[in-house]
Amino acid sequence: MKKIIVLTAVLFSFASLPAQFVYDYLKAADNYFEKGDYASAAEYYEKYMGGDKSGKDKEFKPYTPQNSSKKTAAATSSKEQAMYRLAECYRLLNYPSKAEPQYKEVMVANKTQFPLAQYHYAAQLRALGKYAEAEQNFKTFLSGYNTNDEYKKNAERELKNLQFIQAQLIKKDLKYYTINKAGGELNATGASYAPAWLNSNTLLFTSTRPLDTTLKTKVYTNRIFQAAYDGSAISNVAVAGMPQEKGVQQGVVSVTPDGNTMFLTKWGISGDKKTSALYASSKTASGWSEPAKLGESINTAGANTQQPFVTPDGKYLLFSSNRTGGQGGYDLWYAALENGTPGTPVNMGSVINSSYDEQAPSYHEASKSLVFSSNGRVGMGGYDFFQSKGAAGSNWAEPVNMGYPVNSVKDDIYLISRGPAKNMLEDVMLSSDRDAACCLELFALKKVRPLRQISGRIVSCDPAKPLTGATVTVVDPANNKTVYTRSVGADGTYSFTLEDHQPLKVQADATGFISNSAAMGTPADMEEEMMKYPDLCLLPEAPKVDEKFVIENVYYDFNKADLKPASYPALDEIVRMLNTYPNMSIELGAHTDSKGSDTYNMKLSEARAQSVVKYLVEKGIAAERLVAKGYGETAPVAPNEVDGKDNPEGREKNRRTEFKVLKNE
Repeated sequence: MKKIIVLTAVLFSFASLPAQFVYDYLKAADNYFEKGDYASAAEYYEKYMGGDKSGKDKEFKPYTPQNSSKKTAAATSSKEQAMYRLAECYRLLNYPSKAEPQYKEVMVANKTQFPLAQYHYAAQLRALGKYAEAEQNFKTFLSGYNTNDEYKKNAERELKNLQFIQAQLIKKDLKYYTINKAGGELNATGASYAPAWLNSNTLLFTSTRPLDTTLKTKVYTNRIFQAAYDGSAISNVAVAGMPQEKGVQQGVVSVTPDGNTMFLTKWGISGDKKTSALYASSKTASGWSEPAKLGESINTAGANTQQPFVTPDGKYLLFSSNRTGGQGGYDLWYAALENGTPGTPVNMGSVINSSYDEQAPSYHEASKSLVFSSNGRVGMGGYDFFQSKGAAGSNWAEPVNMGYPVNSVKDDIYLISRGPAKNMLEDVMLSSDRDAACCLELFALKKVRPLRQISGRIVSCDPAKPLTGATVTVVDPANNKTVYTRSVGADGTYSFTLEDHQPLKVQADATGFISNSAAMGTPADMEEEMMKYPDLCLLPEAPKVDEKFVIENVYYDFNKADLKPASYPALDEIVRMLNTYPNMSIELGAHTDSKGSDTYNMKLSEARAQSVVKYLVEKGIAAERLVAKGYGETAPVAPNEVDGKDNPEGREKNRRTEFKVLKNE
């Protein structure tokens, strides 16, 4: 009997082992989750949920993410909470392909208990490029979510994001972009991000790649690496020689213009709390000195300070911090540098900073542009790059989303440019997780800016006087430099190219015509590839006495003498002619068709002629040089009727305004 009892106890203990293991999995997962180790937490939640079904790479331990300041609601049921937390792990690890199906399972299991699951599910759909599904799920979330908080605001913004995304994906200039994942072993297992130039031949970047790939358990630590650049290819990727104690993460660097001082971020995570601060290191014969923590004016107690950038002139240190005194979340700040030491930080203000997170500042000196990443503005989704014209210590222009393909629907953060002022995107390196399941990688981007195609036409102001052999000259009035000159074709057209649209002056000359010129502006969208200038018309030279000319494009209100604004350009040409020939006197004659009585038409035509004279006088022409005369219907140039039927074309020709030279001495 005793043997039977012992055997039963042994069998019971074996039967209880799987349950104990499952409990241990959940306990370990919760412990890792509370500490912010989402990679380990996901692994154990998967085991708890049944058989480690994730199928993920066992070496997957990505870079420590820059967590947003937004928080999620906690679940109450252990089984359902584990499902929700597993989804949260993958979201916080920037792993939408894993997070999306997991959130879907949560909604099926208990949507009511986790109201934010649908919000996050929609966000993961958007990150995976499923825009129509994402839009529908954000709308569903908003229809059932009655709390007026940040999630509601974010969902409303995400709907705008989806509209922005779809517009960006059909931009007409996409053919000019080239973006490729950086080669030369810049991208390896783990994350590679935050590029920075030490000099023209050396690239610095941050990476979590294991130093010893032979170990069974890989160690993924953020370190500073460097690589040689020969102008076309990257090689010799190696650790940069920065002292680094075990267990500490460091990276995201910027070097002063003289190459002697490096500013960097060092950080660690305790539980779910991240602590980061800025440090400085000096160049040594063998590498870099032990980093020294910057003073309390920069590294405020209780706040995270990170992502330094030294402006190319060496005058300012830019950085991101969630210190008090900002707009909320992480803000961008700057501090003046005196002998390499930063002064009191200044917030970049509400034009740059939002209530969300602004991070990873850089400054492109050639174009006077601040570039940074933000997760709180309308864009492609996640962190997007934005550009703002201005300078530290002065006003900033409203930030502009840099658009696709500079930005993707995932996280795009850390961008440096060596492009010229007119094309910052000509030579760019950036980091993004657009092509990875989890981690940031380095990319090279180049945009070719096409030449601007300009065209126009030189015509005769008097259609009866054909214009041939005209010469057009385009001048930059800023420096009186000729941009283009050529004889126009038989149709009077001309065309030329510019690197950029700019205000110009077009002058036209032709034998037998008065020279004319006009200032030409720029299009509303300076990236427009083509612009057509308005026609420039030339008047015939010195009309003879008693010679008559029809003034084309002079319009009046119906049955009235009031000039329409569309008439002004044509009448301005008459002003120009009279100013060219100051001894000329002219008659302004107005004509009508045969509609109406003779008396009415005569009165109407006289009033219209007076309106033209009045306009010319207001433009500075002496009244004694002008005579107004109404002809009514007495001088038709075409029949008003043909075979007893109305002739609309003839009537239109008869309704005209003419000028006749009375004197030109």
